[in-house]
Amino acid sequence: MKVDYYELLGVSKTCDEKTLKSAFRKLAMQYHPDKNPGNAEAEVKFKELGEAYEVLKDPQKRAAYDRFGHAAFQNGGAGGAGFRGDFASSMADIFDDIFGEMMGQRRAGRQAGGSSGRERGSDLRYNMEITLEEAFTGKTAEIGVPTTIQCEECNGTGAKAGSAPKACPTCGGIGRIRAAQGFFSIERTCPTCAGRGEIISNPCEHCHGEGRLPEERNLSVNIPAGIEDGTRIRLAGEGEAGLRGGPAGDLYIFLSVKPHEFFQRDGADLFCKVPLSMTTAALGGAFEVTTLDGNATRVKVPEGTQTGKQFRVRSKGMPVLRSQQTGDLFIQVTVETPQNLSRRQRELLEEFEQISSSDNSPQSTGFFDRMKEFFGGLGEG
Repeated sequence: MKVDYYELLGVSKTCDEKTLKSAFRKLAMQYHPDKNPGNAEAEVKFKELGEAYEVLKDPQKRAAYDRFGHAAFQNGGAGGAGFRGDFASSMADIFDDIFGEMMGQRRAGRQAGGSSGRERGSDLRYNMEITLEEAFTGKTAEIGVPTTIQCEECNGTGAKAGSAPKACPTCGGIGRIRAAQGFFSIERTCPTCAGRGEIISNPCEHCHGEGRLPEERNLSVNIPAGIEDGTRIRLAGEGEAGLRGGPAGDLYIFLSVKPHEFFQRDGADLFCKVPLSMTTAALGGAFEVTTLDGNATRVKVPEGTQTGKQFRVRSKGMPVLRSQQTGDLFIQVTVETPQNLSRRQRELLEEFEQISSSDNSPQSTGFFDRMKEFFGGLGEG
């Protein structure tokens, strides 16, 4: 007894076309013969899924199925006229649509390589960590990248000197073969050439027919001044060599900037927190900070400076990538309370406290006055 098509695809009877297609795609990829070689149960399941989707994707056939069930397509039942006759062709359309990615990638790879069997090399990733100072000044870095290079012995063809690759006799150089599976055909990777479209009768002894060899390459990388954390640098053609003379892939360098002990970065601006003595904050003065260019910058502190006060030093931030502009440096001060007081220091502070007035600490005095007024007003109500 046949399983209900909706149940087979795991969808409801009210599902839309998008949901139906997504469900079929997921299951068909799971049970595709290429992924289950020699598995008869998976092959049967794959056929059933194709049959169910072919019916339900067509509004007229779906309406007939909803009304009559499987009987709609048996013995010339309602809505079944011509169904068997055009099933194979319609299934070809389904698989071109659903499995375009699976079946088209190898074709695209061969086209990109210029001819059958020549595949583009893989892209490579290299992670590089630099300091904030190096991001500030820029640098030229020397890196070693494990990769593959074209075999010089065979010039990347994979064939022994004096010979050349030949078109695969099984697939005719296409790399794929079509096999009849009942009422429709399935395209599979050619088992003779493994999808390359050509075979090598006399492989190169140096690279064993691959056309490339493993090697660590030393490359020079230019890190421009002002580069940011997470930037990706692409070096075209510096990835793995292509298979059998195909074009090389690219090398992508992913940069990360180490956290700095004193500075935090936000775009082109730098931020720094500086502790300030209570006396300097109260009486005023100055302090010096060393910036990323190695120079000391003097910052004036007005008397009565409070914690959280921020000073802006123009053009002392990071350079803006590929421009003449420079960000700013923002310095935030934190007033430090004296510790480990001597007897004399304590006496002086106590004397200062006695002769202080509300004008010396307007923020704290004003805060407590407002609090008393607020809660006093509530009490009166």
